[in-house]
Amino acid sequence: MGVEVGSKLEGKVTGITKFGAFVELPGGETGLVHISEIAATYVKDIHEHLKLGDKVTVIVLNIRDGKIGLSIKKAQERERPSRPHQRERTEGFEEKLNRFIKESEDRQTSLRKKRDKRGRSR
Repeated sequence: MGVEVGSKLEGKVTGITKFGAFVELPGGETGLVHISEIAATYVKDIHEHLKLGDKVTVIVLNIRDGKIGLSIKKAQERERPSRPHQRERTEGFEEKLNRFIKESEDRQTSLRKKRDKRGRSR
């Protein structure tokens, strides 16, 4: 399989710098996974996520001037279920309106109590 933009490939981490990790791809080519493409969370130290020799799955983001840009983060996103948020029940308009009215009434009651306390102490 050749290296093409959008390809999902297996590779081996061959080098780690403070700005990313170099990954050897099938066919002997090497690409760079920028630090922002290593994980879905903030990565301060790459060594907390990768070490030399790790096997990783990557997506080819771009190929410019012979340099290959890779992403581990996007490869992991594709492995997850496509729409997990559909399983969760979303709040409809009526529920939102009812919740807003209840919260508003609670706030008004609280404000009235504070106002009445201030009026008595004077």
